[in-house]
Amino acid sequence: MEQAALHDGVSPNWLCSQIAAGRCVIPKNRNRNIKARAIGDGLSTKINANIGTSGKHCSLKEELEKLKIATKYGADSIMDLSTGGNLYLNLSEILKHSQVMVGTVPIYTVVARKGDLGQTDDFVFDPDELFAEIETQAKMGVDFMTLHCAVTTKSIRYFDVFERTTGIVSRGGSLVYRYIKTTGNENPLYEHYDKILEVCKRFDVTISLGDGLRPGSGTDANDPMQIDELLIQGELVQRARNKGVQVMVEGPGHMPLTQIEMNIKLMKRICDGAPLYVLGPLTTDAAAGYDHIAGAIGGAIAASCGANFLCYVTPAEHLCLPSIDDVKQGVIASRIAAHSADVAKGLPLAVLNDLKLSQARFNLDWEKMFDYMLEPELARKRKNESESNTDDYCTMCGELCAMKTFRETPN
Repeated sequence: MEQAALHDGVSPNWLCSQIAAGRCVIPKNRNRNIKARAIGDGLSTKINANIGTSGKHCSLKEELEKLKIATKYGADSIMDLSTGGNLYLNLSEILKHSQVMVGTVPIYTVVARKGDLGQTDDFVFDPDELFAEIETQAKMGVDFMTLHCAVTTKSIRYFDVFERTTGIVSRGGSLVYRYIKTTGNENPLYEHYDKILEVCKRFDVTISLGDGLRPGSGTDANDPMQIDELLIQGELVQRARNKGVQVMVEGPGHMPLTQIEMNIKLMKRICDGAPLYVLGPLTTDAAAGYDHIAGAIGGAIAASCGANFLCYVTPAEHLCLPSIDDVKQGVIASRIAAHSADVAKGLPLAVLNDLKLSQARFNLDWEKMFDYMLEPELARKRKNESESNTDDYCTMCGELCAMKTFRETPN
């Protein structure tokens, strides 16, 4: 707790009280030794980077390089979403090499072991296998798990009444939906939630309540399916807190700019101030190839309105598995969004960082400027490659540098 508080420049006692109230979490498994980071109100906005193999592209070496790049450029956590290759080897190696928080989606592992779902008509997973997988991953050291507990027989009934442009776009949400529709049974993650809480408390695993019914297009944002799931998430937050289990809540998704503030404030109200973990939100459906920009726009707005944890979006979103460079671009875009929100919220460390950079810029002190930039490598490279890399001023204005002119003008 002291380590997390020091990172954010807050009092350990204050952070302790916020964690006790469920407004902040420190996802750190008892079985791991990593740099602790806290997520929640009053703290800097944290960044997650998704990595992991797929059935069509599987290279553990490449995923470990993605882990290295993600943390180098500022990711506070990574999620291993592997669905191809040796899944336990992938996860164990990522846990071994990661010095930041590691999250997973256990249902992916269970279902991936079954092979091609299109070749079978039976339900997609065995509840007992899923519970066993949750416990196995907790023992391995996973710090937080996305669990789609709030996709229930109640919430999916709205699909019989209301139409959706893109149906269900959450992989975990779609698997739970298929289980319910195929078996006629309740979602076991909801029905046996107390069983999950026991495991998570034993290993101090933070639950991330998955948004299985999040909107996958702007036209689906804030529809009855999404809102009903949110109400159930609010219930599950309180049940986790009552058992002493750390919990955060996942949110959308695709959403028009004008709806983001309302949505974030509604989530905070329904979930009693629990930390919010959002994907994007993506402010347009038409930015494929540049979705990291669309996600950064939505992420900056969401974080400035109360979201606490941004899951990065890469240029590969909706197109393919991200490359190593996609991971870099996604992390940097999300860090810009997070930092912009932290400045807007007036967080002292963020405001001081920008003040120091602005002072260095006015003094044309390039090295000090680089110290305060979010991605100094590229800035230094571009400056050094310019025609006047030995000049105080850059090639944008040259001798007509406005700040140089101002400084040299006699009072």
